[in-house]
Amino acid sequence: MRTRRPDGGWRIGVIGGSGLYALGMLDDVQTIEVGSPFGQPSGPVTLGRIGDVSFAFLPRHGAGHRISPEAVNYRANIDVLKRCGVTDLLAISAIGSLREELAPGSFVAVDQFIDRTHARPQSFFGEGLVAHVSLADPVCARLSAIAADAAVTAGAVVHRGGCYLAMQGPQFSTRAESRMYRQWGADVIGMTALPEARLAREAELPYALLGMVTDYDSWREGDHVEVSDVLAVMHGNAALARATVAGLAAALPQVRDASPFDRALDGAIMTAPEQRDRQLMAKLDAIAGRVLT
Repeated sequence: MRTRRPDGGWRIGVIGGSGLYALGMLDDVQTIEVGSPFGQPSGPVTLGRIGDVSFAFLPRHGAGHRISPEAVNYRANIDVLKRCGVTDLLAISAIGSLREELAPGSFVAVDQFIDRTHARPQSFFGEGLVAHVSLADPVCARLSAIAADAAVTAGAVVHRGGCYLAMQGPQFSTRAESRMYRQWGADVIGMTALPEARLAREAELPYALLGMVTDYDSWREGDHVEVSDVLAVMHGNAALARATVAGLAAALPQVRDASPFDRALDGAIMTAPEQRDRQLMAKLDAIAGRVLT
């Protein structure tokens, strides 16, 4: 017989992207500073509840959007959310469209990624403690479906499935790049989902990404991306994003059944116990303590 907590075992982490710097509808709100051995996260974590579901919110770019995409400390962000007891992680991000049918103002529940970033730490692991996790299916289908349903209920136009091209930034694409990414099979483009999704998998956190389309990137003749256009769409969709989070809380099953991603590190550690770096093991107490003890 399964035991049942008041929140059903769920604690949803929400990472807010451009234009979403607070949720604003949480009860029992508490904002806390959480330290990480991987450095400074983007800011304090806001804890609270919607109904019976616990939430932990972190704005990816910090208060006032002070952190550029390539400078976000993705490892610290994931680490502090894990330390806050998060069980599942929903990222809400601004994205550009590489397909005519994915119009600005619509939402995309992303399910695949192509990585074009560089010089960003890609893993919690490394020399002295080597691990390889599967990333064939980088998104949690369960969480993604519930989030997409909640967005539809909130009134959004939602496209289910799409390949996200993660570019380095902070500049937007050239026309040649944008057209090449279309040929590769990418559907949308952004600057922050990687290494975020990789690190979430190493932290054994089921991850979903709901992207809000702000523009058509630069592949269409005459079109190009302007920050003012991105912000206008994001501000217009911020209420929809918050309503989606509230709808997600209402739609979650009363009891959280186990996800296969809860045990993503099973069998992933390659380094023999006697060869493991003790300092790195200590840093990974929240991320990998389950398999390192």
